[in-house]
Amino acid sequence: MLVRNWMTKDPITIDQEASMQDASSLMRKHKVRMLPVLKNGRLVGVVSDSDLKRASASDATLLDIHELLYLIAKIKVRDIMAKPAIAVPEDFTVEEAAQKLIEHKISGVPVLDAAGNLTGIITRHDIFKILLSLSGLGKKGIQFAIRIDDTPGSIKLLTDVVRKHGGRIASILTSYEYVPEGKRMVYLRVYAIDSQILPLLARELGEKGTLVYFVDHMNNERKTFEDEKA
Repeated sequence: MLVRNWMTKDPITIDQEASMQDASSLMRKHKVRMLPVLKNGRLVGVVSDSDLKRASASDATLLDIHELLYLIAKIKVRDIMAKPAIAVPEDFTVEEAAQKLIEHKISGVPVLDAAGNLTGIITRHDIFKILLSLSGLGKKGIQFAIRIDDTPGSIKLLTDVVRKHGGRIASILTSYEYVPEGKRMVYLRVYAIDSQILPLLARELGEKGTLVYFVDHMNNERKTFEDEKA
């Protein structure tokens, strides 16, 4: 999953010589929380709603409202933006971009092409949408969480059970977090399963590992059998 395929293209930008007031107006108008800052068409920084709030609060201490409004209209974006801008290339994976957000505790990053031109922006909101897409939630269906041995063919044993009962698989996600060595968690989202078959399917999946829970999004049924981190 490359950033260029999931980013928000043609992001709203602002020139470094624009005012704080301009930046605030743009964010409100377009309902965004950050703006890439350009100088002669090149990325030089990023300004966020947090930067605006921080600058307003620090400058408001000894000013009345009229003076504050005047000041906000005069302060330049270049004076309050984060610089240099943290950015990612288009051929970064989404996972690498997410790691950048976590490392720098930011809500989004501009995306640059090979020539250094701004082509998009990827935010936490975009990554949440990617997670939903990967999880197959749009198919509703049933999610099973099963702890299994980390051995060759162990996931196939689960998918064979699903197919035996006529089910279809919307997604398979796995993780090694919070499980004993030699184990892995598998999250299967399946659909096209008759509700009458669900107990049998759950039992047979549990025989291939440890069934932790299942959530039936079609019938709003949830059953937990064990702590996920056990």
